[in-house]
Amino acid sequence: MIGDCHGAAMVSSAGSIDWCCLMRFDGDPVVFRLLDWARGGFWSVEPLELRRTERAYVERTNILKTRFETAQGTLEVTDFMPVGRARTASVHNYVSLNAPGWLVRRFACIEGEVDVVTRLHPRGSDFNLDMPDLTITTGRADWHGGLSLWLDGDTTPEPEGVRVAFRLRAGEQRSAVLTRVAPLFDPRTRAEELYATTHAFWTEWTGYCRYRGPYEAMVQRSALALKLLTYAPTGAIVAAATTSLPETLGGERNWDYRFCWIRDATFALFSLSVLGYSAEGRRFSDFLTRRCLREGSTLRIMYGIDGEPFLAERELAHLEGYGGSRPVRVGNEAADQRQLDVFGELLDWAELRAALGGRLDADERAILRGIADHVCAQWQEPDQGLWEVRGPPRHFTHGKAMAWVTLDRAARLLGDQPNWRESREAILDALRSNGCSGSPPWLAQSLGGDETDAALLQIPLLGLPLSDELMESTVEQVAADLRVGDLVYRYRGEDGLEGEEGAFLITSFWLVEALLAIDRPEDARALFERLLARANDVGLYAEEIDPKTGAFLGNFPQAFTHLALISSASLLHLHEMHGKHGLEGTNTDRAKRLVGATEGLKALLYALVRNRGVRLRSSSKSVLALT
Repeated sequence: MIGDCHGAAMVSSAGSIDWCCLMRFDGDPVVFRLLDWARGGFWSVEPLELRRTERAYVERTNILKTRFETAQGTLEVTDFMPVGRARTASVHNYVSLNAPGWLVRRFACIEGEVDVVTRLHPRGSDFNLDMPDLTITTGRADWHGGLSLWLDGDTTPEPEGVRVAFRLRAGEQRSAVLTRVAPLFDPRTRAEELYATTHAFWTEWTGYCRYRGPYEAMVQRSALALKLLTYAPTGAIVAAATTSLPETLGGERNWDYRFCWIRDATFALFSLSVLGYSAEGRRFSDFLTRRCLREGSTLRIMYGIDGEPFLAERELAHLEGYGGSRPVRVGNEAADQRQLDVFGELLDWAELRAALGGRLDADERAILRGIADHVCAQWQEPDQGLWEVRGPPRHFTHGKAMAWVTLDRAARLLGDQPNWRESREAILDALRSNGCSGSPPWLAQSLGGDETDAALLQIPLLGLPLSDELMESTVEQVAADLRVGDLVYRYRGEDGLEGEEGAFLITSFWLVEALLAIDRPEDARALFERLLARANDVGLYAEEIDPKTGAFLGNFPQAFTHLALISSASLLHLHEMHGKHGLEGTNTDRAKRLVGATEGLKALLYALVRNRGVRLRSSSKSVLALT
């Protein structure tokens, strides 16, 4: 994925752009071969006499380089979407962004000479399979609707787009720019400046990451993926940058993830917070209070990236789908579901933000208080649960536990209230008396049920006053029922949909954390390292994996997976420092320990540097570098 915190594009291992939404994640894609291989459009790079390709991100950035080795020479293609801090932004504020909504491809011959053919086959609005009307002028191709390709070469029209051919010799380079709105100038004249600004933006942003634990490179890559999934104009965080990539090849479980789930976003913000990033949390708070939450109205589970509460779902019957997986959907009717757990995740994040120095204003406090009162009135009602089942609502155990979290965090933030306290006790009684199954007892998927659910792997880390024995037996039962090798399914059984799904990567990382919570660090670390090996060649993950083939399934890249990787790495580091007791309590307790350890180290190092007796020999210079 490349992007500019507004839109995103997907680049294949062959260097073809097969998905591209300029300007907005949820906008009409310019090309979408991912969803219709023969007719969906693409932007390919086709060096003649190609032998092999390899690719990697430029270190500490979201700029991608793909190297093509041919019989005559080597071509390097650099792909990025220009982005930089606005002139009015402070040094710590990375949410006020300049992004023209362009996509830049820089072609450079590294050695020898290379004959290059590049084809752009764009499509019309609303996933139209027809190419818009085309006009070709010198160095430029324009399509009706405002799309333009700026590139010098031998340009010829094709039935579905344009073909541009050119030759480069060692040391020569050429830039191509795709624009959606007519620019004031030829954007190729500023390609070098755009690259420098974009590179500076990403490296400066990663430079503020305070994580210094193990697996730092993978943690940093996951943080960069999460940042790419933020929508800068509002502060929303999308679940993924694509729609309808299937959870089973050929199946119907194909959903649009280009929206902001409150749950996913708060999880992502926890992960970014423990790395030292706070601007994203401030912006998301603005998004919630200014665009989503209304006093007197219930919190919805998800919103559009501008705060739209209604996300009508429709099927695009004219598209073949990824690998023939139909239907292709845009919009998501899950927005109308009731999911009890989302209230707990929001209050949990609010407590974390306050603990790390964020300020809750009077409006936010009023909204949070109203949410707590709402949960007191509603926690006994069934819902669709964390996994958004499309069957009848149920009394999901995880949802009840998160209702308890809602009221616990509200008491911590706002001062306890009698009705909150009474409801917390009632929820605990329900969990203990009706939420367990088996002998020794373990928490079941729903009250009165006898099935397991991977969502229950989170409960040992929520701070509920439940016994260690119950937590351990729950983790063991979930692993026994849902684990296949290194991977964990969400649940078994009916959910209102046909077909199967892959194993979810977030639940696999949750098992890592649950193993740490029951003090099995060796097993947790070994599993975590095997999961790291499941990333693709540039360190990204989809939503799911097919346990039989190892292939990715679901939308890509998935915020859920990357935030879980960061969280698991952080908890492994915390357990390494403090043992099992370091994981006790709530997300806020653990985040304060993680952040406190870093701040304590920094304070010590600064004290050493300030001490006049410290000589800045080579070893001391490394101390300065750490600060």
